[in-house]
Amino acid sequence: MSNSTIQTTATFPEPMHAYNPVTEPQLFNAVIRKRCVAFLIDAVMIAVLTGIAFVFVAVLGVLTLGLGWLLFGLIFPIVGLSYNAFTIGGPKSSTIGQRMMGLAVPMWYGGKVTPLIAAFHALLFWFSLTLFFPILLWCFFDSRKRCLHDILAGVLVINRLAARETVAV
Repeated sequence: MSNSTIQTTATFPEPMHAYNPVTEPQLFNAVIRKRCVAFLIDAVMIAVLTGIAFVFVAVLGVLTLGLGWLLFGLIFPIVGLSYNAFTIGGPKSSTIGQRMMGLAVPMWYGGKVTPLIAAFHALLFWFSLTLFFPILLWCFFDSRKRCLHDILAGVLVINRLAARETVAV
């Protein structure tokens, strides 16, 4: 028997990003500033929706003789994750605040974000915000202006109007 070893080295091509910051810098101009303002708008929207849900659960608690009040602890996580899942994962691919600021959230390869990925993205954001806030500064060093939770979820945040112009050309 011969004692030979088979060596194989697989080389995989570099993944192609749909949006290039070198050739399309207009997609990433002022994205960080717009994201901060969009976050504040979305925080107000989530607070309003949470307030409405609090009233609903309070009435439900009265009707169920206090049993419904056990849901109070779940209101904010459910409202926040649902808001992100159905807005970013919806047909317009952005939250209300992001739409107001002219932003869109596609996948890194150009596809649409699903509601499950949008909820995962929001969960990663809230973990990074509450556990280690300085990790959000990563976007200042990334060429695509992505935070670490964007990279882990596989999404980008780009200027919506610039994306339309790029597709139209």
